[in-house]
Amino acid sequence: MNIQQLEYILAVDQFRHFAKAAEHCRVTQPTLSMMIQKLEDELGIKLFDRNTQPVRPTPSGRKVIDQARVVLQQTALIKDIVNEEEQSLKGTFRLSVLPTIAPYLLPRFFQQLAEEHTDLDIRVQEMQTLPTITALINGDIDAALIASHPLEQQLQGETLYYEEFFGYVSPNESIFKNELIRTSDINGERLWLLDEGHCFRDQLMRFCQLDKVKIHQAAYRLGSMETFMRMVESGNGITFIPELAVFQLSEEQKKLVRPFAIPKPTREIVLITRKDFIRHTIGNILTESIKKSVPKEMLTLKANQRIV
Repeated sequence: MNIQQLEYILAVDQFRHFAKAAEHCRVTQPTLSMMIQKLEDELGIKLFDRNTQPVRPTPSGRKVIDQARVVLQQTALIKDIVNEEEQSLKGTFRLSVLPTIAPYLLPRFFQQLAEEHTDLDIRVQEMQTLPTITALINGDIDAALIASHPLEQQLQGETLYYEEFFGYVSPNESIFKNELIRTSDINGERLWLLDEGHCFRDQLMRFCQLDKVKIHQAAYRLGSMETFMRMVESGNGITFIPELAVFQLSEEQKKLVRPFAIPKPTREIVLITRKDFIRHTIGNILTESIKKSVPKEMLTLKANQRIV
């Protein structure tokens, strides 16, 4: 039994397909299949039921795979311990960022971070909150930027900054003439929101009490925030954007922005890691870079803001 075999069975469990697992592991399918077969022979059990499509772990295989994940996590920690003792930036650092954070935050600091720390290899992927939590617990990523503190006992979080929500309103909407948006003014039939599963959507639904409101999402399901902004600019409806997005707008686009009345809905941007996280040197560099990149007034929660 070796580490490589454990990585292979985790890949098959993830993709439920030997060819896709082999591609992910950058080996040929015969090589991957042969290595898994050797492990099965050594253990005297079948790890996967190959007669089903997609393939799936056998009951005994499920237990072995779960333990393999623990072993690989602990193996990775050994390397992290060595790198941290040397305050080394070597090795890949896997960071997940919410899709509603990434396009507005990353351009503010990421290029400069890479230029200042040429040894740093941060691999960024966009992921929604629930898959992010699962990936972090499973050891598939090292840290994540989400919009709430984690509730899971294995995880911990550090608040980086606070970000208000703003309305983005078409001139054809009646509330366009208002300087402030009040939740009672929002007509859901003209509202564009992200799909379910985005915490950005969930937070605003709760704050604006939109549970019973019909939303345009039914007509345009797989929308993105940028798509909805273009819809508003074309004269159709209302959507919401995070504070950092406002800084990327042209002067003409900023005319469509409307702040909320007090209390202003605000989200808390949090860097989360596992409690056994070791790579504090990289974590501290990342945290410092992010905090320097956002306006100073966003580093503290104001009296007129409410966390949603």
